[in-house]
Amino acid sequence: MFTGIITDQGEVLSVDQKGDLTVRIATSYALSTIDLGASIACDGVCLTVTATGTDPDGRGWFQVDISAETVSKTNIGSQGWPLGKHLNLERALRVGDELGGHIVSGHVDGVAEIVGLHDDGDSTRITLRAPDTLARYIASKGSVALNGTSLTVNEVDGSAFGINVIPHTKAVTTWGQVVLGDRVNLEIDTLARYVARLQDWT
Repeated sequence: MFTGIITDQGEVLSVDQKGDLTVRIATSYALSTIDLGASIACDGVCLTVTATGTDPDGRGWFQVDISAETVSKTNIGSQGWPLGKHLNLERALRVGDELGGHIVSGHVDGVAEIVGLHDDGDSTRITLRAPDTLARYIASKGSVALNGTSLTVNEVDGSAFGINVIPHTKAVTTWGQVVLGDRVNLEIDTLARYVARLQDWT
């Protein structure tokens, strides 16, 4: 379980495909605090740590395996994330931690595409198009997790919806690097999912 508050930016160091994808990600997290089997959200995808170590430059890294099912639901791609790509990272929520964003499972529902991008003062307004099957779960002033970041929806127009990214968020996440056409991991709000399910039964 996560909150959508990003605490590090990782970098893809290596990708290996032997059945599942094996990806090594550089991190500034202290390796002594990362247990094997721990969950880390990488661009919103909950992944399990299978190894840790240090690269020749002294950077700490952790390693994860990514299944074909996860690849099919996310922006990872069949060949894995490109080398050097920066990823939003979040450690799993612990009892007593501050819930600063919203409840995020790390189970990506699908991929949205950035279709609009413009500066608004120091912030950036971004418009995304969600898959039609997920658009019904996105509501104005509701929450979504995009590449693992908890964000508030400004407006909704059919399958398109808008968000606002403030300077702090751009500085501490990968949202300062996005461009038109980027494919973004989308996780809808858990509450919206259950409300819609209940409505289906009435």
